[in-house]
Order: sequence, then C-alpha cells, then structure tokens
Amino acid sequence: MREMLARDIMTASEPNEAEFNQAANATLTRIEQALEDAELDFETPADGIIEVEFDDGSKIIINRHGVAREIWVAARSGGFHFRPQAGGWADTKSGEPLYDKLAALIAAQGGVMVRF
Repeated sequence: MREMLARDIMTASEPNEAEFNQAANATLTRIEQALEDAELDFETPADGIIEVEFDDGSKIIINRHGVAREIWVAARSGGFHFRPQAGGWADTKSGEPLYDKLAALIAAQGGVMVRF
C-alpha cells in the first residue's frame, strides 16, 4: 500500500508532457533572448535545441529532453540535467538553478557574462 501511495505522489508531482513542453519552450525562449542580449553566437538547428558557439570553436548545447522531462546542458566541463522544480529548473545532482549554472558555464567557457 505504501509503495502505491509513493508512486501516486511522484506521478502527481511530475508535469505531464504538455506542461513539460510548455515550460521547456518558455525556458528555451528566455535563454535565446538572453544570448541575443549578450550578443553571443548561437543556432537552433532543431526544435528544442540551442547551440552556443564561442570564439575558440567550443560549444555549449542546451536541449529539451522529452522522455526524461528534463533540460540537458552539455558544456566543456560536463553534462548537466535539470528537472522542473518550484517554478524553475534544478540540477538533478546539485540542486543548482538552471540559469545560475548556465551563466557560470558560459562565463567559464566563453568569458561572457549573461543575465537571464
């Protein structure tokens, strides 16, 4: 019985696919706007993917991962997964907010300060 209750609580707290896509799209749009404001070079090669390219040729890739219902970030320093939490996105390991982590990654890899 406890196992069924725990499973129901976890499912109820996770966004459904439509809610996830809406939140992820809004987040990716906000990231694109911040990158434009910072005059960074980026492309959106497919729906849900942002590739930020720096002067040294390195990239940071941000993408929506629908199956896991996460936003993933791949940077020179590693890969990071962010889940919806309290109206934002939190790193699945450290709990760090997506925008804070992304700003730090961009500063470290590209030497540019971005405000989200």
